[in-house]
Formats: sequence, C-alpha cells, structure tokens
Amino acid sequence: MAVEKPRPLDGITVVSLEHAIAAPFCSRQLADLGARVIKIERPGSGDFARGYDERVAGLASHFVWTNRSKESVALDLKQDAALAVLDGLLAKADVLLQNLAPGAASRLGLDFDVLHARFPRLIVCDVSGYGGGGSYERKKAYDLLIQSEAGFLSVTGGPGDDQLAKAGCSIADIAAGMYAYSGILSALLLRERTGEGSRVEVSMLESLVEWMGYPLYYAYAGMPPPARAGAAHSTIYPYGPFPAGDGGTVMLGLQNEREWQLFCEQVLLQPELATDPRFSANFKRSANRGALRDLIVEAFAQLETAEVIARLERAQIANAQVNDMAAVWAHPQLRERDRWREVGSPAGPLPALLPPASNSAFEPRMDPIPALGEHTAAVLQELGYDPAALDAAQQRGAP
Repeated sequence: MAVEKPRPLDGITVVSLEHAIAAPFCSRQLADLGARVIKIERPGSGDFARGYDERVAGLASHFVWTNRSKESVALDLKQDAALAVLDGLLAKADVLLQNLAPGAASRLGLDFDVLHARFPRLIVCDVSGYGGGGSYERKKAYDLLIQSEAGFLSVTGGPGDDQLAKAGCSIADIAAGMYAYSGILSALLLRERTGEGSRVEVSMLESLVEWMGYPLYYAYAGMPPPARAGAAHSTIYPYGPFPAGDGGTVMLGLQNEREWQLFCEQVLLQPELATDPRFSANFKRSANRGALRDLIVEAFAQLETAEVIARLERAQIANAQVNDMAAVWAHPQLRERDRWREVGSPAGPLPALLPPASNSAFEPRMDPIPALGEHTAAVLQELGYDPAALDAAQQRGAP
C-alpha cells in the first residue's frame, strides 16, 4: 500500500464561521492542502448556500464547489452551551475564519484583541464587504453589489448605457476568498517566526478594486476609462469573438505587429491590409475597429469554424473556442491531463476538479462534501461534551 505523502497544512485546524462563497472558498483551499476545517453551521438550515439551488443531484452547485473535505458541526451560537463548545474548539485551533454579517463576530466576542489575549497563537481572518471603519463598515455586501461599487460593471458589457453586464461567476467573492487564503498562509508562515498569531482582514471591495488595476490606471488623472466592448478587448484589436460562415464563433487575439502581419497574410489572405494606414498600429486598429471587424467577418463568412481555427493555428495566432458548460465538462485538455477526481457527498460520488496549483510533493486532499451537522457528535465527543446534552440545551434555548 502506498504511503500518503504529507501535505503542507497537515496538523493545522481551521474553525470557520462561514456562509455563501468568500470564506468557504478560502477554507476549502486550506483543506485541499491538508488542513482540518471545522465548519460551524446553524442547526436546521446551515450555510444558506446549501439552499441556492438543487442542480447537483439535489445539492446546491455553489455548496458542492466550495465545501468538500470539511467537517460540519451544527451549533446555535445564540446559546451559551454552543458558545462554550466554540470556545473549546478555538482553544485547540490554529485559525478562526469568519464572514458573518457586519458586527456579528464582535457580538459573539470574537474580536481579534479579545481572542489574542486568550489564544496568542490563534490566527483570525475576518472577511467582510467593505472592511472595518469607514462609513460603509456595516453596509450589506453581496457579490453583484461589490462588482458595482468596485467599478467592474462600468467596464464590462456592451457599449450602450443599458448594456451593463456582471461577471457570470461570483468574482468579488472569489477575489476575497483568494486573498483570505493567501493571507492565512502568510500568517501561518509569520507565526513560525514570531510564535504569535495575527489578524488578517480582507474586504471584498478592496479585493476586487485590486483586480481593477488596469482600468483604474488607464483612467488615471481623469483620463477616459476603457470603453465597454462586450466580449472583445477594449483597447487591443482584433481581440475577441468573430462569427464563422457555419454559425460558429471563434475567439482570437493579436498582441503585436508581427502577429498582425501574419494574420493578414495567412488568415485573411489579404496581405495588403498589414500596411493599410487605418490598421498599421494597434491604436489605429482599435480606433477603426468597426471597419476592420467588417473585413474580418466578410473573410470568415466563407469559412467553417474549423477552417478558421486551422488557419489561425498555422499562422500561430492565439485562438480559442467559445465553450459552453457542457463543453467544459468534456474539455479534452482537462481529460488528457487527468484533472478530474470523484468526491463523496450526501448525494453520492460527484466529479471535482483538482486544485489548479499542482505540487509534485503531495496529492491534494479530496474528501467528501459534508451533510449538515454530520460531524457534530464526533467533534463534541472529542472535546469531552455529551452530544445529547448539548442538543437538549440548544433545543431549550431555541425560540
């Protein structure tokens, strides 16, 4: 039998008061690296992301994505008995992660200063919409609202004022989850040097504004921002989707003048366009994109999608297919690189993508998605509590 290789976070315990996406995405990645993640959920309903939909064999798509390899413990933190259990967990934990509603963690006595005095090695990561302090501190924050506040919507979508478009995935939550993940890893490294825990604070707004660095600097000192250009690039052209004659769509991108010349010669078969004064530099092509698009569409109208891609490949012009979700599930590159695994769940085995950062020294943890409260009894017994007594206490305290 093969011996399982150690993972970077083996022996690290994370207690997470989490819901939705940002904190669960962070803690799932910590679990991928071997951390024990104890997910505290509300009895009866749990993480509200469990109820978003029933698309994955009756389970919610968001929840399946962000919650494998965790232990679910159902605690009503409004009850003193449950708070005592949480206290016992924190005494043995390395990390507390939370993205509760604004002010909720403080009301539970989970401020970093309070916890640091009692548990000096504990790392506390607070994820919120807008961060502590400032007039937005207690403002509710959902992903789409942060996309709006961070300016993402102003550069995404079509050119008309009625053509704003959000990202098709929870980009603000994902950004915050990634910074929480890297922040916790850096705090663990720091603790190795100092012996003490620290506080990591992550705001969704600041996370997404960081990702908006290019359009921000492009609009520096009152300069016009990048124009909304749909699926095309706002300042590089041609770079975006183009229709082929059979009704398919090809995504292509040019980055320099050498590629522009090859594109004209080998793809469009119109070498004279390479020196056309309207198109002889990227800024000219971008300014005259309407005329250039018409020429490209006319050339591609005579070709099937496969023929367009074949010409682009021969000319070594970057290109891609515009895949839907079914095509991504069946993507040959993911299959050929053996990137899919099976994980357990309350609905049976489900496919799960391996974490993108492969490491030659270990295999990532890919354990089941938990049912609500599945590990409550085992964790309570581990701490020396009687599960039946706690359940009775929570029932007595329930409204």
